[in-house]
Amino acid sequence: MATTDTNPNESDTSNPGNHSESTPSDLKTRLLQERPELEVDKFFRALVKLEGSDLHMKVGNAPIIRVNGTLKPLNRPPIEVEEMVELLFPMMNDRTRKIFEDEGGCDFAHVVEVDGVDWRFRVNMLQQLGRIGLVARRVNNFIPDFEGLNLPPVIESLCHYDQGMVLLAGVTGSGKSTTIASMLNYVNRNYRKHILTLEDPIEFVFKEEKCLINQREVGHDVLDFSIAMKHAVREDPDIILVGEMRDEETFLTAIHAAETGHLVFGTIHASSAPSTIGRILDLFPEEMHGAIRSAMAMNMKAIIAQKLLPSIAEGVGRVPTCEVMTLNPTIKKLILEEDDNKLPDAIRIGAEEGMQDFTMSLKSLIDKELIDRPTAFQVAPNKDALKMALKGINVSQPGIL
Repeated sequence: MATTDTNPNESDTSNPGNHSESTPSDLKTRLLQERPELEVDKFFRALVKLEGSDLHMKVGNAPIIRVNGTLKPLNRPPIEVEEMVELLFPMMNDRTRKIFEDEGGCDFAHVVEVDGVDWRFRVNMLQQLGRIGLVARRVNNFIPDFEGLNLPPVIESLCHYDQGMVLLAGVTGSGKSTTIASMLNYVNRNYRKHILTLEDPIEFVFKEEKCLINQREVGHDVLDFSIAMKHAVREDPDIILVGEMRDEETFLTAIHAAETGHLVFGTIHASSAPSTIGRILDLFPEEMHGAIRSAMAMNMKAIIAQKLLPSIAEGVGRVPTCEVMTLNPTIKKLILEEDDNKLPDAIRIGAEEGMQDFTMSLKSLIDKELIDRPTAFQVAPNKDALKMALKGINVSQPGIL
């Protein structure tokens, strides 16, 4: 494992500036600016300066940063138990400390100023072997557009809906939140709508352009998700971001919001667009599956599955490979008739409508010289199909539908 040459103890201390001269209009911004400096912030600054994505802090190890998918320890001695407590406990307030003590872990947002710029981090405080630790994800302080993220053109068309549900599927760290943020910011730049986000914690902070945007953090701005959703339908939103679909209640409230005329965005842990259907059904007892399939067929607009891959292009760290399944009549019919095994072929046949599977996406990234072939074959769900696609052979089977 490589070791970086950066010593966070020697990092430049950010200049907080003269706060008496600043007049921020937002109370939360002012409170963040006046927050006392924390010793742990030097590691967050190192993460930013090294352009890393994640910070890991574990007793007995030096802090570790993930850069372009590779874990790299910082150049300092291991952190022992007492020092770790002194570093991490001041990050928590009374509410998050109680959650940590009751549940053995907690999530919250952390903000650190680096060279005059506020950077946000999504923090998970945890216990392992009875010792406190931390994993933090750096959140970009700007929201890239579709071109900057190398997303397929069909993503833009999904932002034009007035009603329904759009889900982003993938594992943790696959870029789902960034893609959704890019989609919401597209709406923000082009439409006059009310966007309401319900997150735990808030990741991207949007700057209003044409849209009115309200962002509510569960546990900070509102007690829990169910209360947030009950309030949401009374707050006149056009678009709702509901965060992660992690349980039956979350999905039911989200699909109800889609049924009642809202455009709902959410994320879910699933490996592919077709398997997302089964992942959602797993949240419910079998006797409800028919009703849930009907609700999905009526209200789901698209499912996008995503993975992040290291890029070979200069100046590009990682790029997403995306599987896009839009719910055209064929896809809806297959979902209603429980023919989920035919969904992959329906995606390939729907290429002219903007759909694509991972094989098509990987071929496109290779053709654009954004990734190399070994990387593509390492993650390809069907290596033989990718080989044939690179030779120009289409493997879809329209006859089976």
